[in-house]
Amino acid sequence: MLIIPAIDLKDSRCVRLRQGDMAAETVYSEDAPAIARQWQEGGATLIHVVDLNGAVEGMPRNLPQIEAIIRTVAVEVQVGGGIRSIETVRRYLGAGVTRVVLGTAAVTDRLFFEQACREFPRQILLGLDARDGKVAVKGWTAVSETKATDLLKELAGYSLGGVIYTDIARDGMLGGPNLAALREVVEISSFSVIASGGISRVEDLRAVQTLGPLIEGAIVGKALYDGQLDFRTAVAALREA
Repeated sequence: MLIIPAIDLKDSRCVRLRQGDMAAETVYSEDAPAIARQWQEGGATLIHVVDLNGAVEGMPRNLPQIEAIIRTVAVEVQVGGGIRSIETVRRYLGAGVTRVVLGTAAVTDRLFFEQACREFPRQILLGLDARDGKVAVKGWTAVSETKATDLLKELAGYSLGGVIYTDIARDGMLGGPNLAALREVVEISSFSVIASGGISRVEDLRAVQTLGPLIEGAIVGKALYDGQLDFRTAVAALREA
């Protein structure tokens, strides 16, 4: 199971939010490419990048920083946040991004979502962000009436590269992942699953790992930046497990 460091970009800076609240940010660096290099040197093979401004505004807002990250590291980079057109998908993948994450579009623009999956099979990840079990959209500023599990079932036949499941209430809170919700997602998913939200200890990672072979990895942010979780130690612990 991969441990996937997160780089969340807001106003060109590397930040972390609490429960997706754009007003509750902690700034960790003004130099996102340097942070990406740090994770690569630490042994990461995949980095998760989110354009937070883009997620809210519906278009890329931190593209120069993302392109600089791609130029800086040799490891795989997946990107989400504000990707609402096929042109944006093409630009990111053309720039060297390995996979793009679409969340809002799966609910609000299914034709675009379908086109992206057809044109770039297995390079599209579904960002399944849930608040109280329902899908959140537009950078988590709105919650749809669609149940996360129902959406996942609807998309079973699509050429997705995987699913990132985030419990928003756990994100940035260091309180552990929502294992019950993750287990339900794994049980119904036709795709590999990446866990996100609340992971702060090696024990959390091990608990996620026990959910089975569909678990591709776990995205970790605040715990790594605050030093609560050491990346190398966590990787070694999972290898032993």
